[in-house]
Amino acid sequence: MRAHEAGALHGELGYREPPWLERPADVNALVEGLWSTTSEIAGDGVLVCGGVRATDVAQEFGTPTYVVDEADFRSRAAAFRDAFAGYDVFYAGKAFLCTAVARWIAEEDLWLDVCTEGELEVAVRAGVKPPRIGFHGNNKSEPELRRALQIGVGRIIVDSLDEIDRLVRLTADLDVTATVMVRVTAGVEAHTHEYIATAHEDQKFGLSIVVGDAFDAVERLLAEPRIEVLGLHSHIGSQIFDTSAFEVAARHVLALHRRIRADLGVELPELCLGGGFGIAYTTQDDPRSPQKLATSLTEIIRRESGALGVPVPRLSVEPGRAIAGPATFTLYEVGTTKLVRLDGGGDRLYVSVDGGMSDNIRTALYDADYACRVASRRSDADPILGRVVGKHCEAGDIVVKHEFVPADIAAGDLLAVPGTGAYCRSMSSNYNHVPRPAVVAVRNGQTRLLVRRETVDDLLRLDVE
Repeated sequence: MRAHEAGALHGELGYREPPWLERPADVNALVEGLWSTTSEIAGDGVLVCGGVRATDVAQEFGTPTYVVDEADFRSRAAAFRDAFAGYDVFYAGKAFLCTAVARWIAEEDLWLDVCTEGELEVAVRAGVKPPRIGFHGNNKSEPELRRALQIGVGRIIVDSLDEIDRLVRLTADLDVTATVMVRVTAGVEAHTHEYIATAHEDQKFGLSIVVGDAFDAVERLLAEPRIEVLGLHSHIGSQIFDTSAFEVAARHVLALHRRIRADLGVELPELCLGGGFGIAYTTQDDPRSPQKLATSLTEIIRRESGALGVPVPRLSVEPGRAIAGPATFTLYEVGTTKLVRLDGGGDRLYVSVDGGMSDNIRTALYDADYACRVASRRSDADPILGRVVGKHCEAGDIVVKHEFVPADIAAGDLLAVPGTGAYCRSMSSNYNHVPRPAVVAVRNGQTRLLVRRETVDDLLRLDVE
């Protein structure tokens, strides 16, 4: 990578498009696999999702707005539920959670992962049955654990030895039993961004199998009369496409399972292999179907269990972004455009929209790639290399790093970015005092406001001066 005064984003590519980005034959077309299943283009070029025109969404709710294809969301949830029949399938609340989505998850017969008191309270408000809730987190506070125990969540995923101390105190104080799983680090380097790889030793999650903390934690928990140990929990990362890492993780976790049975005389009934399955943000991504993932993971567990001579435990899985991510696009309005001459020749069109890193931090945080399309009209102009940027006072405020856009894109056009259903609204901020966008569901030609747009008054209400 050559050095460049403007940063690695420019040095890596030398001011050119990446090799995976192809010049489109039709700049008006939707790229297959990147959009929700009900998304289509009307005769006049307007993007339609769930039977609702993007122009109508913008007129009614403004921009930026997260647009959720409810039918697509539900169908993805059902696909994982059916493919992993016999498993407990957990939806990742951290990907995106609001009251309506929690209800959709319950109605589609999925379980729910939460990792804070706030997420837990959303689940309670939505009427999710507490036994179907799993409580994650590497630093759960005593008030959070107390609330979880009072509600009666189905499992608390223990992430540290300190947490065991807290659970012992709280279960005695409340006179309740805590049902737990022990999160372990399996020593696996998942093929994903370093910030979302979670099974190697040098990171904050889990208890080490190699060092022995995981075994010690299980031994201690089994000795506590008010704690029931369901099993072991492993999670190797997020945006995972290759199941080979799951095979290594399963081998290590099941070996610990066998040691617990041999040394402690206890057969743990359950095992969670995590998940974090990847989705297609651009044409360089090739996610597997839920059925292929289920077939592969089930075979891995059967093979590794057989090799180690242990019974196959009851299994759970966490698809992660794979349910919420593809079901949503973000709708922006273009404010300005600027043509920039690149080093070595050629041009790039900078397209500024009315959102940015406050509603999608993933590009800046993870160097994530996204696609986009003009959503309000058809264009007869040639495609030009573009970069979609936000309105914030940061050079790194980039939404879409590399994309071909119509050369006549201009202020007032609507622009849609697919694949923003996971970790965009949930990681959004008020940077530069920008209110967070609304979340709108579309289905069968109808719109439904799920989360209203913040206002400046909302921001000022917290300012005590």
